[in-house]
Amino acid sequence: MSSFRRPVRFNDTWTTWHLPPNPSHEQVRRFHHSVPDYRPTPTVQLEGLAREIGVQSIHLKVEGDRFGLPSFKILGASWAIGRAIANRFALPLDIDWDTVKRSVRDTKLKLYAATEGNHGRAVARIASWLGLAAEIHVPAGMHAGTIRLIESEGAVGAQSHGNYDTAVREAYETSSDETEGIFIQDFAFTGYHEIPSWIVDGYSTIMHELQEQLEGTVATHVFAPVGAGSFAQSVVSYYRSEGSKTRVVGIEADTAACLWKSLDSGQPLTVQTTNTIMAGLDCGTVSTTASPYLRNGLAASMTISDYEAHHASLYLKSQGISAGPCGASGIAALRRLTAEDKQRLEINERSVIVLPCTEGAREYDVPMDVTVDDPVQLTQLLVQINSSNPSMGSVPGPGESAIARFIAAWLEHRNLESHWVGPHEGRPSIVGVCRGRGGGKSLMLNGHIDTVTLMGYEDDPLSGNIADGKLYGRGAADMKCGVAAAMVALANAKKLGLRGDVIFTGVADEEDLSIGTEDVLEAGWRADGAIVNEPTNLCVVNAHKGFVWLQVDVQGVAAHGSRADLGIDAIAKAGHFLAELDRYALRLRESNAESTMGPPTIHASLIKGGEEASSYPAVCSITLERRTIFGETPEMVEQQVRSILERIAREVEGFSFDIKVIGSRPPYQSPRDSEFLSLVCDKVGKAIDRTPTVDAVTYWTDCALIAEKGIPALLWGPIGEGLHAKRECADINSIRTVADALTSIAASFCK
Repeated sequence: MSSFRRPVRFNDTWTTWHLPPNPSHEQVRRFHHSVPDYRPTPTVQLEGLAREIGVQSIHLKVEGDRFGLPSFKILGASWAIGRAIANRFALPLDIDWDTVKRSVRDTKLKLYAATEGNHGRAVARIASWLGLAAEIHVPAGMHAGTIRLIESEGAVGAQSHGNYDTAVREAYETSSDETEGIFIQDFAFTGYHEIPSWIVDGYSTIMHELQEQLEGTVATHVFAPVGAGSFAQSVVSYYRSEGSKTRVVGIEADTAACLWKSLDSGQPLTVQTTNTIMAGLDCGTVSTTASPYLRNGLAASMTISDYEAHHASLYLKSQGISAGPCGASGIAALRRLTAEDKQRLEINERSVIVLPCTEGAREYDVPMDVTVDDPVQLTQLLVQINSSNPSMGSVPGPGESAIARFIAAWLEHRNLESHWVGPHEGRPSIVGVCRGRGGGKSLMLNGHIDTVTLMGYEDDPLSGNIADGKLYGRGAADMKCGVAAAMVALANAKKLGLRGDVIFTGVADEEDLSIGTEDVLEAGWRADGAIVNEPTNLCVVNAHKGFVWLQVDVQGVAAHGSRADLGIDAIAKAGHFLAELDRYALRLRESNAESTMGPPTIHASLIKGGEEASSYPAVCSITLERRTIFGETPEMVEQQVRSILERIAREVEGFSFDIKVIGSRPPYQSPRDSEFLSLVCDKVGKAIDRTPTVDAVTYWTDCALIAEKGIPALLWGPIGEGLHAKRECADINSIRTVADALTSIAASFCK
């Protein structure tokens, strides 16, 4: 368990808050008994887990098969739909199933809902039983298997481009445009409260059944998953009646902690979420009707990681119980409690724990362990995530989404701010922040989370294997080792009591166009100093070259291969230019340009021409990379190459061309006498037990973009080998050294 993890929030005033009995609970119970094939779900006693936790007993209410669906959600959906139909057709409130079904015969009613999975499928199932149409809206990124299950109920699936909250809004707006539409949602918001309250009432059947199945034993604690809050509200409503001493504990996903953060801030918040395998808990806002119940009636609020929920579901599987991650969340919550937490909640050998298992087993992607605090182990995990750049290589990579989600989950597990920066679809960057008390300097730790292609890598590029003190895999050196060290330093800053902020920016696309750092800077992120943690072999870098990319199109005339009288061979003509380019490159390397980063250079990177063997090629395109030093501009570089091309055009018959700049980045330099460089060198020297080398390098990094915004920036990172090569590795001792030194730098700079 991470020593930095988000703590449990306790509410010591829960005992003073009570509710009167709800008369609708008996109506709900009778209605559900009237639904065909109704039967109570089982309650299973987990004796081994009770011994592990140290309590009298643990009772799992298994909702893995409720009316044929793997979730309790159909209880709320069925009662709410019944009540909505009763209202529309002026039926008595004490309705039964047959009455509801008869009333909608020959109507054109259509049910709408938004869902993370189970609620939408439940609405679709009830609609099909009643002979009604249904349209279910789902958030972007929903698992394809979940969508298929919803559509298997006969509903139309509508995928949103946003998160769960966006899907709710879209479903509500669509239903409002339909005179025969009814919006059935388990989430209340301004102007929409009645149906969510009926859904909450519908869940009370679970507690009725539990009470009967416990046979007089009184639950001392109930652990309830929260999500948007409706189910947890139902649990609180049932157990906070006058005289009850049952504690209700709320559980959320680390990456969707809308209740926890609202309680922590003292006001309702909408939070940015990232994907969680606990799909039913992937909500950014607590329902407005649930909020006061949870704020006052919960004894505690906590969050758990996907990794913990996954292992809890595996435990239930070992006990012969089919449960998804949401269903197993109560077990994960119990296991995360410290001895001090248990004491605060009065969990002891006399405790009777109830865990609602809210869903059966379902498909999900197995999560990685976010509890890891060691920078070497964290580097291994990052290497095991394929984040190769989709803009590079013969086989495009998947991009940064998966690794950004992992980093966001890692940050949220530690209650560090996480900000998803993603104006370019599928190319997110992630910003983590450890907030200071105020009044101190801020430090940015920057690292790119993309890698070059996996193609051509020897052995398994995603292994993260360690041998002879080195960690292997694509991106191990460039630069997941530096990213891991920066993440650990960010977490360490939580315990330093700093006045200034420490900011981590995990950026996309550095290997190509650096849109990630541009996006982060465009979003307004700034600091008083920055360190880019590329693998510098522990050398402090204060300057590097820039570059200009040019495209030269040598023109020919397309013709049949047999018609030399008509065709002009663009590839052959390009040979004249390539020969001159080679001589130009040699002149640059031999130049006496005064620069700590060496002379400028140029090379041909890519060449493309021709369509088939039997034709004269119409064009030969050559991509050039020109590495620049201070004083050189893209316009200057373009003119130098243009002059070469113009001279060839005068000397070679039939030679014509086009040239354009297709990309550029400036060189970078930080003054050697800066206070920031002095502080960094002091802390690095103490970490490596010698005076560090300060040098310039020939490659380019995001330091240049950061420095352009007026932020003093340096480059410093672990020891790495084989960058972009067939085998790549990072020295594991240097990874820990960098993590420790970055922590020390933050402690001094942000104090």
